[in-house]
Amino acid sequence: MKKTEATVAISRSCSKRVVLDVVFQIFCILIGLVIMFPLIYAFFISFMGAEQIFSITAGLIPERWTLENYADAFAMAPFFKFMCNSIFVSLIASLVRILTASLAAFAFAFLDFPGKKILFYMVIATFLIPGDVTIAANYRTVASLHLINTYSGIMAIYLVNGMNIFMIRQSFKTFSVEIKDASYVDGCSNFRFFWSILLPSSYQILITVFITSFMGVWNSYLWPLMVTNKTEMRTVQVGITMLNFADGNPYGPIMAASMIVIIPSLILFLFFRRQIVEGMMSGGVKG
Repeated sequence: MKKTEATVAISRSCSKRVVLDVVFQIFCILIGLVIMFPLIYAFFISFMGAEQIFSITAGLIPERWTLENYADAFAMAPFFKFMCNSIFVSLIASLVRILTASLAAFAFAFLDFPGKKILFYMVIATFLIPGDVTIAANYRTVASLHLINTYSGIMAIYLVNGMNIFMIRQSFKTFSVEIKDASYVDGCSNFRFFWSILLPSSYQILITVFITSFMGVWNSYLWPLMVTNKTEMRTVQVGITMLNFADGNPYGPIMAASMIVIIPSLILFLFFRRQIVEGMMSGGVKG
């Protein structure tokens, strides 16, 4: 009798848990749809004709699907050039950021030198400084170096990031010190240990840093706008705003351009989403 009652209680508990899980998942889906609604709406507008976009009774779904907005986006501005500029700047800046962050993280994780803790605390303190606070000083520095309207000027502020240094350092701290000592016994130098052992074993966090850096630089607007005043040097985010000044129907081409801009970030996330999660979690073992 007691076993039967216990079985019924367990069954009710499991059923209640299943119901709560289903309700929670439905709630998450609804929240996700609310958050994604502007993006979904922009997607449909990018395929609408001008007559429906300006119609008072326009619905969500296009009455007539067309690719005119995508063709107009490339015809109204050198959008392909903007895409190439953004890809080049995002790719190079992200690769350099991995190099600078991993080298600094190696020093903070494995080397002993005077002022190490103070320097590391200063790196952490940079998290508290909003980027807008330093943008004027950064602009004066770049201008004094004559880097306006250059790729170097656009990439200048993206080459080093304190958060990335912290993330990679936390990941490096998960490696046992004995591994480093054993490599030295075998005649392995600091650089060889860093390049041949540490980096290949930390590919997950490196992929995470690369993707987050790439997406951050790709979506940047204010800094590329400030350091470029020539059309051929504009990045894609700045280029989209140039469509606002077009005659006729700018909304369709703007939405079409926005959909095109999302594609690289979306592809990176879909292919490397598991590595991103694993990389974010890999540094949570040691402090």
